[in-house]
Amino acid sequence: MKAPVTYRFEHTTRTVEENLRSIAHSQIEKALAELDDTEMSVQDTVHQVRKRCKKLRGLVRLVRGSFSDYKSENQKFRDTAAQLSYIRDAEAIIETHDDLIGVYGDQIDQMAFSSVRDQLAARQEKILTERDIEQKLAQLRAEMVDARDRTHQWRLSEKSFEAIEGGLAKTYKRARTAMAAAHKDPTPEKLHEWRKRVKYHWYHARLLRDIWPLMMRAHVEAADKLSDMLGDHHDLAVYRMTLLSDPESYGDSEQIEALIGLIVARQSVLAQEAFVLGARLLAERPSALVKRWRAFWRTALRQEAARENALAA
Repeated sequence: MKAPVTYRFEHTTRTVEENLRSIAHSQIEKALAELDDTEMSVQDTVHQVRKRCKKLRGLVRLVRGSFSDYKSENQKFRDTAAQLSYIRDAEAIIETHDDLIGVYGDQIDQMAFSSVRDQLAARQEKILTERDIEQKLAQLRAEMVDARDRTHQWRLSEKSFEAIEGGLAKTYKRARTAMAAAHKDPTPEKLHEWRKRVKYHWYHARLLRDIWPLMMRAHVEAADKLSDMLGDHHDLAVYRMTLLSDPESYGDSEQIEALIGLIVARQSVLAQEAFVLGARLLAERPSALVKRWRAFWRTALRQEAARENALAA
């Protein structure tokens, strides 16, 4: 099976069902290659494979309305990604600490927080040495092999744009609903829920970006930026909870209090920027967005047909 080079639908040359199977197969093959890459660190391997699983979940969510195996496949990829989430979380907390210190680097004494980072690194090292990670990686690999075998049997009940419009509309609508809920009650939990919905819409926009590359590129970039903002907000919330769960392990009271202050300030900025960008990205009603993207899809098909007829003449 020829796999597409990138994570996108080749909708003028392949059916939706062919795209579904080939993209899934490609992502799984890449995950297996990453699991087998002895040059990659455990942290990088886990991070990459978790990203593959999320992209696979985004893929099956796009065709959920016409894919009878959607629920089981979505759950399997979710469970596979969750197995080693604690490894990625430990790495993400260190990255979040570094980013936070970097943002406020010209306003604080960065060296004053070096001991906190040392403790975060020690925490990560302890996680990496205490658990049977190799066995879990082997199990994860076996699950990905099973998933690769299943993709050959995937079938859709609808064709062309009809196979994806239900999943596209539902995910986009959920992103709008989650944004409204977060705006009304901007807790870390509500913003994290919004981020998850935006992330899936980003995957869908990436998959469909060839329907009109010029227009879709801006949409993809905006969704990516919004997802990153909300992801940073969530990472800061996790970092805050980690510090407060055992503050004496990470530093003295002044250090922890200062870090909490920086976290809160940064989250406030990220939330404000996210709501502005979200209002623009998610301005359309779901029916309007689906109608517009359907028109892009059909126009691209007509253009390809005209091109083929011209070549055949």
